[in-house]
Amino acid sequence: MTVTTQTVTVTVDAVTVEVPAGTLIIRVAEMLGTAIPRFCDHPLLEPVAACRMCLVEIEGQGKPQPSCAVTVTDGMVIKTQHTSEMAEKAQAGVMEFLLINHPLDCPICDKGGECPLQNQAMTSGAGESRFTGVKRTFPKPINVSAQVLLDRERCVSCARCTRFADEIAGDPFIELLERGAKQQVGTSEDQPFDSYFSGNTIQICPVGALTSAKYRFRSRPFDLISTPSACEHCASGCALRTDVRRNTVMRRLAWDAPEVNEEWNCDKGRFAFPYTTEGRLTHPLVRDEDGNLVPASWPEAIRVAAAGLAKSGTATGVLTGGRVTVEDAQSYAGFARGVLGTPDVDFRARAVSSEETAFLANHVAGKGLDVTYGDLESAAAVLLVGFEPEDESPIVFLRLRKAALKNGTKVYSVAPYATAGLAKMKGKLLTAGPREEVATINGAAEFLANPNSIILVGERAAQTPGALSAVAELATKTGARLAWIPRRAGDRGALDAGLLPIGGRNTTEIISATGSAIKNLVIGGVGAEDVDGDLVAAIERASFVVSLETRHTDVTALADVVFPVAVVTEKRGTFRNWEGRDRSFDVVAPTPGALSDAAVLGEIARELGSEISVIDFWASAAKPALSAGAAENSTIGAGEAILSTWRHLLDKGTLQSGEPYLAATSRVAVVRVSPNTAQSLGLVDGGSASVTCCGNTATAPVIVTGGMVDGVVWVPANSEGSSLNIPSGCVVTVKAGGNA
Repeated sequence: MTVTTQTVTVTVDAVTVEVPAGTLIIRVAEMLGTAIPRFCDHPLLEPVAACRMCLVEIEGQGKPQPSCAVTVTDGMVIKTQHTSEMAEKAQAGVMEFLLINHPLDCPICDKGGECPLQNQAMTSGAGESRFTGVKRTFPKPINVSAQVLLDRERCVSCARCTRFADEIAGDPFIELLERGAKQQVGTSEDQPFDSYFSGNTIQICPVGALTSAKYRFRSRPFDLISTPSACEHCASGCALRTDVRRNTVMRRLAWDAPEVNEEWNCDKGRFAFPYTTEGRLTHPLVRDEDGNLVPASWPEAIRVAAAGLAKSGTATGVLTGGRVTVEDAQSYAGFARGVLGTPDVDFRARAVSSEETAFLANHVAGKGLDVTYGDLESAAAVLLVGFEPEDESPIVFLRLRKAALKNGTKVYSVAPYATAGLAKMKGKLLTAGPREEVATINGAAEFLANPNSIILVGERAAQTPGALSAVAELATKTGARLAWIPRRAGDRGALDAGLLPIGGRNTTEIISATGSAIKNLVIGGVGAEDVDGDLVAAIERASFVVSLETRHTDVTALADVVFPVAVVTEKRGTFRNWEGRDRSFDVVAPTPGALSDAAVLGEIARELGSEISVIDFWASAAKPALSAGAAENSTIGAGEAILSTWRHLLDKGTLQSGEPYLAATSRVAVVRVSPNTAQSLGLVDGGSASVTCCGNTATAPVIVTGGMVDGVVWVPANSEGSSLNIPSGCVVTVKAGGNA
């Protein structure tokens, strides 16, 4: 069916143009290359006409009108400041009014040099001020959050920040307070600005009112070298701009990518970059005869690594982490299968199963752009399985929220309780504990009756035996399209490269077999805290271990050879996001001697007398049949519950280290239980509880959560106050009390 868009004819500054009906005047001017000054207008926010800077003359109307809030009609004649004395005078008057109380501190303001107010004061303002009074002042800065600082006297009340928080992020904790000349941005005393997306308010602020605690007073815009880049923190695939001064990263900004992150990003992607310089490994290390790791030259380290791996190359396990690029992943796959001759490779540094291996091989690997962000926005219904988008893929969350609010997309989540993120998406909870998810998935067909439906399954679904098989069957039954969203940036590229144990052992099996069938380990970007299993014990049992890392970890401390490898700012490469879309990036901070994982592996291969060949692994791989695993049916005793868990976006991950302002905004660990479970376990809302399993304990405040499934306790993994890094579905002991 052909959809015809109604158009109208309008004239702007004597230029006549045909545009879609309902277009804002300011957008028509942009189409013609005519710049109308503005502060409150933003193409991704609803018009509000708060600043009045964009006033234009419309023929037949007696006073100037805000071009950011008036839509064109057929035959409308518009004059901007370029052709209308009325518009020019009105804009000059608004600018004079704004500058009455605005401080003249451009030389020390972070926004100086890239400030719309500064630029428009030069183009639309008077050369001198008629104001002779005393400008208003406030104590400064005000901590809107640990990361966002406010200089209130600079604010022009454009409401961009408050509109973003309310319309885009769904975190309406920042508001315009007072009225008239006293109006200012502030937060509720009992409800701080708690948002994973707070940094966007800094970027879209058209003056220097909102600033970053990390970047404040550190650089001038004209001292920065800006380079387009891609985010390495999750599978969303955000486009970023990285700004460097004297080879040091000063800041990151969200970059315009309408097909992915639009103009937004999360605070983790924006602020978590100090790890690229702090605590870095700078030289290869080799274990000497006394058992100590000592610095070595690159040629020596390459020789030792090659010699150690050559002794039993086919009996080597290869484990990679989420930081690997597509190019690195292809090299790891080629090195393992082609050079060492081992099929024992896995990119999943977590709990894994043969069911998940088959699911990924059959339903995800090599699928390309089967489901996109655009598809999410236009979907009739989206089912979330083992996936909390606000914590695990923030841009997916923003796009789903947009779809729900603007297009009426119905969002359903199979989870133990309704999260705040689900409420922001106006979603519906399909209540299920970790051992009940299969039955709930099987009963979800009615919610996907519309053929334009999508199932988003997270990596956590693999923790429930049978869940992935049920998801595949549901997709086949309903015709819903299926997409897998991992938590880490490198996972989709690693999967497509063939770092999945088809014909070999998975992560859990490699760890178990190390010391017997597995003699050697090659580990790139994996820490002991990432793995469900005792990786440290496995390393101690191994005959020879090669580690490729950016900084010292519990793995490098035990390895026989350690190679320092480049971080994302020091190399070029590609991350493949959950869609299957490649997001390329270039070097932003050149560092002599910084080699990528792929380059190091290539040198080891040459020392072994071989070369790494990149092959299309899935073109000839025999994909295993997908069959459900056995469900866990162990009984729950007194004082016990079934664990449900996932990681908060801001956790104790090593890629967030060195950023105290960001860390201060992380969400604290809590223990969630239903009212019935709280009663049976003797827990009190607001009290504390300890959750224990396998020698690990998490102690945190209790939140009694209505609507939560009984018999389940939820605790965040790898968070401050929680070292309980074990899969959902485990039986844990819960006790009241402890030091939360």
